[in-house]
Amino acid sequence: MKADITTLDAGVAGSIDLADEVFGLEPRQDILHRMVLWQLAKRQAGTHRVKTTGEITATTKKMYKQKGTGHARHGSKKASQFRGGAKTMGPVVRSHAFDLTKKVRKLALRNALSAKARAGQLVILDVATLEQAKTKVLKAKFDRLGWASALIVDAAIEEGFGRAARNIPHIDVLPTVGANVYDILRRDTLVLTRAAVESLEARLK
Repeated sequence: MKADITTLDAGVAGSIDLADEVFGLEPRQDILHRMVLWQLAKRQAGTHRVKTTGEITATTKKMYKQKGTGHARHGSKKASQFRGGAKTMGPVVRSHAFDLTKKVRKLALRNALSAKARAGQLVILDVATLEQAKTKVLKAKFDRLGWASALIVDAAIEEGFGRAARNIPHIDVLPTVGANVYDILRRDTLVLTRAAVESLEARLK
């Protein structure tokens, strides 16, 4: 499939052939869903924790005599039903990550790229460079191009361009090694440089 190449000044810099096996698939929602869940689960800290019975400081003296009071039989204030007591079956420190094969992860990335291409939300940029590395200048260019929410992917991020873009809301800049399904889907527009297209096709074919 062919796609036009644009410039940051909203000009046209020719066209490019996109590989159908990377950008021309029929997007599978189940694969994208599995990949997003995998990414979100993998980044969870899993540091939630509560104290167990052995870690609660409280008296173990019997609260009242066993029989004759009309109350339930209790032997410790550490029990979960008392204020300040332990929590039964509470959360512990653990990892939320689960396994997902490399084949599925590569397929999910191809599906995400194809979904953006099919929806008309894929833009091919000539180069992501900026002579004057200022946020105001770059934001004016994005406004002219209509990129209010975009992910820009390049083979290698130019330092000035990345510095100018990092303060613009809803704009993310990533190298191709960091391109992932979640970040692609969370932004309205996916912007790939010519170098990024070559790198992704070499990685995913």
